[in-house]
Amino acid sequence: MKRFIPETEAVNVVKRFTCDELVELLTAYLEDALDRPSHDGVRAHLSCCEHCERYFEQFRATIRVLGDQPPEKLPTGVRDRLMSAFRERHSG
Repeated sequence: MKRFIPETEAVNVVKRFTCDELVELLTAYLEDALDRPSHDGVRAHLSCCEHCERYFEQFRATIRVLGDQPPEKLPTGVRDRLMSAFRERHSG
């Protein structure tokens, strides 16, 4: 007899990723934007791949150092010229 699992029931599924695939997912992983199987797959890969774990730690260190930088403000004249060029391009 087949057992059907309702969508609300948790299923223990972990996706597997190559190193290249993992690198593409790190930002989403850090932003908690992955589904549970993908999130768990990233964690599993990081726990057993020394190179990816090192890359991940370097990635996080870079974010810590650069992540809180205030946005640069454009000088008023530059901003005005950019806005004018934008308006001209979209009006014609």
